[in-house]
Order: sequence, then C-alpha cells, then structure tokens
Amino acid sequence: MASSEEPKFEGWVGLDKDAAKGNMVWQSYDVKPWEETDIDIKITHCGICGSDLHKLRSGWGPTEYPIVVGHEIVGTAVRVGSVAAAQTGIKVGDRVGVGAQSDSCQCRRPPETVEDHSGCEACASGNEVYCPRITPTYGGTYITRAGGKSMGGYARFHRCPAKFAFKLPDNLPSEHAAPMMCAGITVFSPLAHFGNRGEGPLEQRLKGLSVGVLGVGGLGHFGILFAKAMGAERVVAVSRRADKRADALALGADEYIATAEDDDWATKHARSLDLIVSSISSSNMPLTEYIGLLKRDGVFVQLGLPDDGLFKVGAAPFAFGRRSLTGSLMGSPHEIREMLQLAADKGIKPWVELWPMSEANKAIVEMDAGKAKYRYVLVNDE
Repeated sequence: MASSEEPKFEGWVGLDKDAAKGNMVWQSYDVKPWEETDIDIKITHCGICGSDLHKLRSGWGPTEYPIVVGHEIVGTAVRVGSVAAAQTGIKVGDRVGVGAQSDSCQCRRPPETVEDHSGCEACASGNEVYCPRITPTYGGTYITRAGGKSMGGYARFHRCPAKFAFKLPDNLPSEHAAPMMCAGITVFSPLAHFGNRGEGPLEQRLKGLSVGVLGVGGLGHFGILFAKAMGAERVVAVSRRADKRADALALGADEYIATAEDDDWATKHARSLDLIVSSISSSNMPLTEYIGLLKRDGVFVQLGLPDDGLFKVGAAPFAFGRRSLTGSLMGSPHEIREMLQLAADKGIKPWVELWPMSEANKAIVEMDAGKAKYRYVLVNDE
C-alpha cells in the first residue's frame, strides 16, 4: 500500500564529528532497500535527544559517517508493506511514532551462519530492546535480508521495519508524542518494571512508593510526570542547583533537593526513597551518596550513559542496605504502546519547545548548551 507521494530522502547529514557543533549539511542520503516488512513515514516532528549529540561527535566511540540522527520521530505513514500491514494493522494515512530502536533479530536466523536463532530469549519474551542484535534507529546496520544502514529523523521521510513503528492515540498531540519515543519511554520502562515488582495497573504501579528522580532535564522531567501518573506517594526531584525547583514542583514533584547548595543533603535524606531513576550522565556524580538515599531493598536505576569515563561507587551502601544498582535501556514495543496510552489517558504534557526543521543546527547547539526546557522538537515546515 502506498500514497501518491514518492519519498525523497533528504535531511540533515552529519559528515564528521564537527556536525555536533551545528555543522550538519542538508542533502540526500541512502536508506535501507525496501522490504515488505517496512514502512515509509512522512516526518512531521522529531525530538532532539542527548544521544543525537553523543553520536554526532563520536562520543560513544567512532561514528560511521555519514549519519542522520534523530530517534523521536512522529509522522504519517505514506507507504506500508504488505507483510507490515498484516502484522501491525498500520495503514497509509495513520499517524505513527518511531523510537530509538529500529529492529531486533525477532528470532530470525543470522544470515551469515546456519545457527538456529529461534531461541532469542529477549525477542521471544517481549523484551526486544535487550536483543543482542538490536538495530538502532540511526547509525546501525539492518540484519534483514536486504540489509542497509539505519538513518534517523532530522529529515523529510523515514524508512524502518514496521514492527518498531507505533500508531498514536488520537488525543495525544504529535509534539508531545515525539519526545516520548525516547526520553519518555526511557524513564517509563524502569518505573513500570521496578515499581511494586512490575505488578498491578499502571496507574497504581508506584502506589505507596517514594520515588527519586535525579536530574531535571529532558529525561528527568518525564520521570516526574510519569511517576505522578503512576500513583507514586511521593516524588523527590534532585538536581545540583536550586534554579529548577519551581519547574520541578510545577511538574508535580513533592520535594526538591539541591545537592550543590546543601552540604548535608546526603545525611538529611538518607534512607528515604524506595526507587531512584537517574538521568545524570556524568561519571563524576556522587553515586555513593545517591545510593545512600535508598531505603533497605531500594533500587537505583541508572539511565544516563557518560562519554567521559566510568562511574565510581563505594561498596558499603549496597551491603548495609541490601540495595540494588541496575540499569535500563529505553523500552520494548509493548511498553511503548502502554506508555502512549497512559499518556493519552492521563493527559500527560511534556514541556517542549518547537523548532523549524530548517533550524536544526542552531537547535542542537542550544540543546548542548543546556538551554532546553525541557525538550526541543523539530517540526517540518511543510
């Protein structure tokens, strides 16, 4: 199924690590060869994620340039493969979103071997985001028969396997849905999974729990919004300075801790939280002290990935409180669908600032300077 519009794949292309300084170039580029499991999307909105900047500047290792970043994509389906339509129910004209994952092995046999890959536990159990052969939405190589390089959403059109495109609820605005596709799901997933052992309705998943959100930014502000929507008894926002206190409280936080302005914060708030989600990506954060904020059997979930080194943490807080340190990576398809519906049902409204797609270079520089409150979303002028 296809529309009358033929996709023309043009977008902001990073040619080297200087692209992160606002030097992306608008030009055409190659996308994966079409397969009947694919979908073509005319992009209307694309959120700017910190991961985009890391990848543009080769912060997580050498990037294979050229690259088009952007994995918080919302748009309209203009072409849907026959297999894709049968598997997903998506049809031409549907409004859909795409996040940071573009494919997994889906229990397919690796093309370079005769190994039977039907035993991929992650894909078989609905945890596709933890598949060892994950394809990111940009900067990856597809493992389908046609192969090809994945390219992201700072562009006019996007092509990807339809399994990782999601129909959006009618009452969820596109500019709100876009940043949920990465930032939102990255905090939603651990809150849903670790809250009350992952049991109960989403609206009550955090009932009776005190939840800490470290970092009030693109991810952290979603953490506050979703924690409240999921019934947390108490939400505590934590940041270095007090300048985000008013924002955190307006988002729904019950308390705010400014660690750089209170020398005794770690002692005052020790053993007060059941669950902490951390969006901080600096390897210099006081992780040992943050662990100490947990109650006995509390869980600390690290989300941010630093490109400036390894985390350092003392061992004592774990043993003396039977606490757990773990991590979480985005979310799998079923979690994305749950998140989108919860956001629509609860009327969750992230704080976004809209930028014309034509000003993407300026937007990423301001994003990198920390000026976003709290998510930038690119909008195609057309």
